[in-house]
Amino acid sequence: QVQLVESGGGLVQPGGSLRLSCAASGRIFSGNPMGWYRQVPGKERELVARITSDGSTNYADSVKGRFTISRDNAKNTVYLQMNSLQPEDTAVYYCNAFGYTGISVRNYWGQGTQVTVSS
Repeated sequence: QVQLVESGGGLVQPGGSLRLSCAASGRIFSGNPMGWYRQVPGKERELVARITSDGSTNYADSVKGRFTISRDNAKNTVYLQMNSLQPEDTAVYYCNAFGYTGISVRNYWGQGTQVTVSS
């Protein structure tokens, strides 16, 4: 069983920064990337950024140049550094990873952390 625990959300003014962390317990499957998604009420959950075990990354166009994803494989932790935050970045941010349950691999989600960008 895998658990993903996010932290680091909060309220920030436009132009500010936040750093999200996601600590994973259990056996993470290294064949899939770990990532961050976000969701606002009434809309589908969308990819923000993801990173493979060897450090390859991809980002949503809306966050390129402002957000940076990184991971510490030894700690099973993934981070999202968010700079130049804008009101449209307001959302619940979810950590995502694939992990083992028994001999099977399944998709896991964290509980979500609220990010609010407002003056």
